[in-house]
Amino acid sequence: MADVIAAVSTGREVSAIGVVRVSGDGCFAVCERVFRAANRKAFGEQDPRKMTLGTLLDREGRPIDQVLAVRFPGPGSYTGEDCAEFHCHGSPVVLDEALRALFAAGARQAGRGEFTKRAFLSGHLDLTQAEAVIDLIEAETAAAARNAVEQLGGSLRQKIETVYNSLLEIASRFYAVVDYPDEDISELSQEETRQTLQNAVQSLSDLLATFSRGQVLRQGVPAAIIGRPNVGKSSLLNALLGRERAIVTDVAGTTRDTVEEKAVVGGVLLRLIDTAGIRETSDTVERLGVERARAAAGEAVLSLLVLDGSAGVTDGDAAAINAAALAREQIVLVNKSDLPQAADLEKLRERFSCVLSVSAKEGTGLSALEQAVAERFPTGEPGRLLTNARQAEAVGRALDALRGALEALEFGMTPDAVLTDTENAMHALGELTGRTLREDLVSRIFERFCVGK
Repeated sequence: MADVIAAVSTGREVSAIGVVRVSGDGCFAVCERVFRAANRKAFGEQDPRKMTLGTLLDREGRPIDQVLAVRFPGPGSYTGEDCAEFHCHGSPVVLDEALRALFAAGARQAGRGEFTKRAFLSGHLDLTQAEAVIDLIEAETAAAARNAVEQLGGSLRQKIETVYNSLLEIASRFYAVVDYPDEDISELSQEETRQTLQNAVQSLSDLLATFSRGQVLRQGVPAAIIGRPNVGKSSLLNALLGRERAIVTDVAGTTRDTVEEKAVVGGVLLRLIDTAGIRETSDTVERLGVERARAAAGEAVLSLLVLDGSAGVTDGDAAAINAAALAREQIVLVNKSDLPQAADLEKLRERFSCVLSVSAKEGTGLSALEQAVAERFPTGEPGRLLTNARQAEAVGRALDALRGALEALEFGMTPDAVLTDTENAMHALGELTGRTLREDLVSRIFERFCVGK
C-alpha cells in the first residue's frame, strides 16, 4: 500500500488561494480527521470531483480556515490513487498549519515530484508526459507551453510508439517462426524488414533533428548585444525588457561588464547579454569588460549588432562587426532613427542579410525585430520536439542500433544479428517512454520537480 503523502501545491508567498494536495491509500480517512464539511457528510461520502465547503482543523481540532475540499477517487485521479485537495486562503501560516494537521493525522511530506511519479508508476503518464509536466510548469513562452501541453496529451509518445510497434513486428515474427516451426507462420521478407528499418531510421532522424529547436524553446536563445560604446546597447536592452535594467548615460564605457536578462521577443525567449562597448582602451576594468564582450559574442547563437545611425558606420565599429560575425545568426540594428541619419542602410544590406532601423529610446522599429527573431527561430509543430538531453540521447542510441541492423541486413548476416540491433533500439525507445524501467533514471527525472507536483 502506498503511503499517504501531502504537500502544498502552490507557492509559499501570500496569495488569494493556496492548495494542499493529498494522495495515497487511506487518503480520505486522513482528510476526514482534519476537515468538517458544512453538509455534515463524511469526507469519503462527498460527491467526487465537486467542491465541498467546510472547516479545516488544526492538530488540536481547532478551526484553521474556511476552505473548499475536493476528493478524487482512484483510479480516475491524477496519481491513480485516492486523492484530495484543500483550497485554502493563501496564507503561508494557514498552509503550514494544514500540513501539520495532515501529518498528525497520518500523512507524510511528499517528495519532489512524488505525485507525478505515482502517476507514472500507475500507468497514467509515460515518461515523456511526466517530463512535459515540468516543462509546462517552467514554460516561459506561449510556444513552450503549447509544446508541453501537446506532449502531456501524448503526442511525442504516439510518435515513439509507432516506431516501437513496427520494430516489435519484426521481433515477434522472428520469435514466432523460431519457437513454432510447425505452425504456418510466414517470415518477413528481407525487403519488408529493410523497409521497416529504413522507415524507423527516417522517423527517428527527423525527431532527433528537432532537439535544437526544443532546446531553444525550453532554455532560450543566447543573444549578445554587440556594438562600440554609446551606440545604444543598454537602451535596447531596457526597451526589450520594458524596464530600466541597465544604466544609460552619454559617457562612453558606462557598461563595463556583461548584464544578462531574459526577454520574449517575437514569441522567442532570448537570453540577452548586454556587453561592454567594444573598443581599444587603456582602462584596466573596461578592458576586462571588452574581453568578456568578445567572449559572449563567441558563445552566442544570435548577435544583435547595434550601430549608431546618426553617426553612420565608422572605423570604430569594425571590431564590433567582427565580434558579431562569430554568432550563427546576426541582426543589425541601426539605432537612433529618431535623429538625422548618416548611415547608408542599403549599403549595409549588401553586407548583412537583416538590417533594421530602430530607435531604442523611442521604442520604434522593435516590431520588425520581433518578426526577424521569429523567422530565425521557428518553433515548429507543437508537441513533436525533443526538449531535453535524456530524450535526445535515447533517440540517438536507437538510431545507432537501427543503422547497425540495416548494415547487418545488407551484409547478409544471420537474422539473429539483425534482431539483436533491433531489440537494442527497442530498449532505448523503451527508456524514452518508461516502458523499459530504470529506477535510477526515474528518480533523476523526478528530482527536477517541485514539491507538490
